[in-house]
Amino acid sequence: MKNRYNKNLIKTLIIVPAILVAGLSINSCSDDFLDQPAYNSSNTESVFENIETADAFVQGLYRGLVPTEMFYQLGAGDTVTHSAEDGSTNNSKYNICNYQYDAYTPNTVTGIYAAMYAIIERANIAISRLPTMPASPKRDALLAEAKAIRAFCYHNLIRVYGDVPAIWIPLEEADPNDPSTLYPKRSPRDGIYDRIIADIQESVNNLPASNGTPERLNKQSANALLARIALYAAGYSLRWDLNTGGAGTMSRRSDNSRVQQLYQIADAAAASVINGGTNSLVQAQGGKSGFEALWFNFDRRNFAAVNQEMLWHIAEYGPNTNSAFGVYAHPGSRGGTYGSRKALQFILPTYYLSFNQADKRRDVACTSYSIYFLRTGNASDTWVDVGSTYSCIMPGKFRISWCVEPQAADARNLNIPIIRYADVLLMYAETQNYLNGGPTATATAALQQVRNRAGIGSLPIPSGQQAFQDALVQERKWEFSDEFMLRTDLIRMNRIASEINATKQAMKNLSDRTGQFASTPVYRLYKFHKDAQVYGDPFLAVTYIELTDPAQIAAVQAVPTNSANYAAYQTVLKNIAAANGQTSTAEDKWYPVNMFQAYTSTFNGNARKAVGFVEGFNGLQVGSIIYTKPTGSAENGGTYPNWIEGGGDGLFYGFVPNKTELLPFAAASAGHPLVDNPNLSQLPGY
Repeated sequence: MKNRYNKNLIKTLIIVPAILVAGLSINSCSDDFLDQPAYNSSNTESVFENIETADAFVQGLYRGLVPTEMFYQLGAGDTVTHSAEDGSTNNSKYNICNYQYDAYTPNTVTGIYAAMYAIIERANIAISRLPTMPASPKRDALLAEAKAIRAFCYHNLIRVYGDVPAIWIPLEEADPNDPSTLYPKRSPRDGIYDRIIADIQESVNNLPASNGTPERLNKQSANALLARIALYAAGYSLRWDLNTGGAGTMSRRSDNSRVQQLYQIADAAAASVINGGTNSLVQAQGGKSGFEALWFNFDRRNFAAVNQEMLWHIAEYGPNTNSAFGVYAHPGSRGGTYGSRKALQFILPTYYLSFNQADKRRDVACTSYSIYFLRTGNASDTWVDVGSTYSCIMPGKFRISWCVEPQAADARNLNIPIIRYADVLLMYAETQNYLNGGPTATATAALQQVRNRAGIGSLPIPSGQQAFQDALVQERKWEFSDEFMLRTDLIRMNRIASEINATKQAMKNLSDRTGQFASTPVYRLYKFHKDAQVYGDPFLAVTYIELTDPAQIAAVQAVPTNSANYAAYQTVLKNIAAANGQTSTAEDKWYPVNMFQAYTSTFNGNARKAVGFVEGFNGLQVGSIIYTKPTGSAENGGTYPNWIEGGGDGLFYGFVPNKTELLPFAAASAGHPLVDNPNLSQLPGY
């Protein structure tokens, strides 16, 4: 007979905060099952009396699987995306994206810990109860699904916190007299990884080839997940002695033969997806590049057009199953159809400028515009896509105008992408390169597929092992911005410190206009563009001309301050546009922007007045600090702006090698791990 004990004891556990254990919701992720009943731990036996309710319970494991902190806190700081909020007020998002952690709120991450263990508890219930049901392919598929979801949760915990408690049975089956039940210690991550990898390996073939929707795991997506987890298990991480608590170092597991085996597991899993023949990259269609068509249709919830590539995405729709995903990463809008929605993340200009000119991904991943009203904010306003500067390039994959109409300001109806076929191709290229001491023909072909879709298939692919690995690091950055895995990808590849240092130096070079940015043009001539103000607007990017001719630069610098001279100025700008191959109609207007000044600079404000802005210094719906600051050191009085370096601030100012690759557990506030569990050790250095 199972050992039961008072459920009140659960309140003392750090494994699952009581508020999350109380209701084991089985609200499905699928749009058709948003109003399933909820079950709690006192009646789960009845849930597993028939396959329909057991299925609903397993579907409920998807709910909350990606907590807000995964994309809001940890979706920045990856040398691509950064917080646009003000760090001077101890803003947690700004500090965490700069690796300034501590064990006290708000500079730590607590929600991921609580959410993952809540789902692990529910998964453990399913994994325990499903084998007691009559054998059937459906039962076995549900068991495999629950194991894969539990694996995903442990993977998230390890990549954020390192070694964590390992719990494999439901709390109600644990021995209440065992101290480790109430106060579990950290368990070595290698053992956890080995178990969850074995779980997926042993059960993946029980999953169906298709569940009818990639919102649920199937054989292909589970294999893709297996490849990802195996690469993390084989990769680098911050390790320390759990017994002594001594300082940690970035290293792989010590068993080299197991590392090799894990790469082989990842290789085989990725190859299984590729050879399955059911998945492919979305290609150009309807006048859109393949990458643009992928994200436009994903945002529009036209999933039939993208599910060939989207192996797994978490459903977010309706009043019960929705989240804040996409609320923070967008161009920002002020008023109008979309409402006033503030972008809280921005794209580092060094990333924006890293793309090859032929790369179709840049203007999808990055927007050099924000949505703003032209005049005063009344009913007669015209809304425009106003060109931005280098201190306010915004994320673009989840732009508001591409989406369906949100049901609430903090719920965007955007599904959350987890694994794409492009990721499988690049993982396969990585494993082939590692296992064979250099890129094989199949590794090169996999990378080539991704580049061909992006429009840069003509770029040479390195033949050496290290050079090929370097190319994969960069390709992953171009391909996966704002999909909240780049930060930990760089860690597992042992590239986080070098990439941070390189990005800091690149930003200084851009600010000084030296090195690789010595010839970066200062002035752009943007074409005035009215925003359609409808959801589903396919608009991609504001047309612009980069000015390098001294005479043209001198002409645009002479922006008039008197409206009587605006017409003549427009004639000058149209002539410049024509000289650069851009035709203009009688209604077209152009305005210059100094890309190294702040958006709110005097020159940029006056230039916007020339196209109808009543006030030139219009504030954007973008964070609270960066867009009002220049990028150039010359434009900042000869010193770097603080958001780049200086004054105890600056990019990644909190990063400390062999410490901040992982986050500490929170030490204060009710319900936080170290408060509730005296056996749970802190990360060294905190």
